[in-house]
Formats: sequence, structure tokens, C-alpha cells
Amino acid sequence: MNIKSLFSILLFVFSIQLTSGQELILYKEVDTTKLYLEVHYPDNIDESKGYPALVFFFGGGWVGGSRAHFEHQAAYFTKRGLVCFLVDYRTRNIHGTTPFESLKDAKSTIRFLRKNAEDFHIDPHKIIASGGSAGGHLAAATALSQGFDEGTDPMDISPIPNALILFNPVIDNGPGGYGYERIGEAYTRFSPLHNIREGAPPTLFMLGTKDSLIPVVTAEYYKMVMEKVGSRCDLELYEDQPHGFFNYRNFEYYKKTLEASDKFLQSLGYLSELPEVDIE
Repeated sequence: MNIKSLFSILLFVFSIQLTSGQELILYKEVDTTKLYLEVHYPDNIDESKGYPALVFFFGGGWVGGSRAHFEHQAAYFTKRGLVCFLVDYRTRNIHGTTPFESLKDAKSTIRFLRKNAEDFHIDPHKIIASGGSAGGHLAAATALSQGFDEGTDPMDISPIPNALILFNPVIDNGPGGYGYERIGEAYTRFSPLHNIREGAPPTLFMLGTKDSLIPVVTAEYYKMVMEKVGSRCDLELYEDQPHGFFNYRNFEYYKKTLEASDKFLQSLGYLSELPEVDIE
């Protein structure tokens, strides 16, 4: 039996059918901890194609949260023809872990999807990482932060996504930034803002101007440094909006940020301009 056949069998064994077009897949085990990703497929998927993949990391300060955080965004983008993944990762409240374990899990996720791209019918060269707040940090950090790799990961597979969609991400973890009291001097490797370098993926950065955690000036500096190294960073500022403004309960801005994300992916060639899909 070859390796691909074995993986297909294991994927069947460790998958749970949720509803039509959705599956729950075990992607990582650490000691007694099992971590899953929830797969949302487009309707009438053509299994001969490789679709762009959109991976969502929930927010919650690396302390708590649920992979259901971005279920509405995933529902929208599967209608637009992407394969979407809602991801578990270790958090302090549930697993007693630090932000460093959260990042290890995020990198494991990207590697797992890239390694098994054919089985998920995705293009390994069109993986978009997304998230809000601390989840936005994880998305950015898979692309930029140095180290924090799980020892059991296949190190020959890159954890760097091909594009980023960031919802008010906590990208500065240095002194004066978010989470420094937990990160300490490791911020020099952990903080996306401090690790921007040539080859950084094209990024959409969305932020409310009244965010109490991420100053607008920090986002503007992030954009400036990204462009200085030759990478694209589209900064969208939403007037008078607080932290978490993009969530479904704030439907007006949920819709605006979806529209901005859609246009960004169109500009990368990951989505077609038409047909339009109603935002629900």
C-alpha cells in the first residue's frame, strides 16, 4: 500500500461528516490533545480541480475561543468557490498552554493542508490564512514569525500561506504591544511586525479607527514596512469602529469586510468577479 492510499484511509477513519459539504478532520495530536479542522466545501465540487483554500483562526487572546467564530464568513466564501477551514488550536483556558503553542498549531495547520492538498481538492499554492485579533496574529505569524515549529511537523513543507486576510490582528507583540507580558523577549521572533521581510505574502489588513488594542498608527507602520520590502499590504480603516467590529452581530461591517476580502481575492486571481453572491 502506498503512502497516498494510506492517508486516504486514515482521512476516512478520522473524519466526521457534519452536514452536506462539511467534514471534521483530526489534523494533530499532542499527548492527549486532539485538534480538528472543520472543512467546508463548495456545492457541486469538481474533484479534478484544485480550489483556493481559506483558513480561519478564531480570536480570543490565545486564551479561549471557538473555531465557529468565522462560520458565517466560511459559508459565504464556499458559495464563492473556495474550500474553507475552521481550525482548532491550543488555548490557555482549555489546554493550559501559552501563545507559543497556539502558533505551533497554526503552522501545523498550514503544513497539514499543503501536504494533503490533493485529498482536500485545494491548490497548495493558493492557501489564504485569515483570522481576527489573536487569530489574525496567528495567520500573519505563520507567514512571518521565526521558529515556533512543532517538532513532529514535516519541516520540508512550508507553513507560509500565499495570502493573508487580517481582521484587526494583534501584530505588535513587543514592549507596548499586545501580549508582551506573556511573550516577553521572544517577541523578536514571535511578533509579525518585528519580522516583516522580503517575500511576505500579499495582505489585506482591516481595522476600526477606535480599536482599543491596535492603534491605527501601528497598522500604518505595518503597511509602510511591508511596502518597503516590496510586499503588498492593503489597509482598510473603518471609521469609529471598535475591536471586533467585523463580527456577524455587527452585520453592516461584517458585510463591508466580506466585500473588501472578496475584492482582494479577486485582485489576486483567486476569485472571479462574477457571479455575485448575496451576503447573509
